[in-house]
Amino acid sequence: MDVEMGNSTLPADQPTDWIRVYSQDGFSFLVKRSVLLDSANSYKESRARTCVISERAVIVEKLIDYMSFKAHYMTRSGKEEIPVNEFLERIPPEIVLELLLAADYHARRIREISMRDTP
Repeated sequence: MDVEMGNSTLPADQPTDWIRVYSQDGFSFLVKRSVLLDSANSYKESRARTCVISERAVIVEKLIDYMSFKAHYMTRSGKEEIPVNEFLERIPPEIVLELLLAADYHARRIREISMRDTP
């Protein structure tokens, strides 16, 4: 099912549950807002309900997989073991280096935006 992100019946400042993420090669992904964005900050992606990531779709997909994995296990109790190997086994070896570089770049970018938006 495709969801129209530019729904004109919603006010521009009303949050929706989904953000559309675009890769550099034209693929798009629908991601839950709670997975993609920090609710404490109001990034431009949050207002526009779209996000462009300048990586190939296979890399964007794995970045989203990781964010979903992290969001899922952040709500678990501290005593429960997190199955990190389960996530690592889903990463094809041929994209590991490119994925590592992309993850590092986007983590630094998020920190910079958070620091800039913090009073």
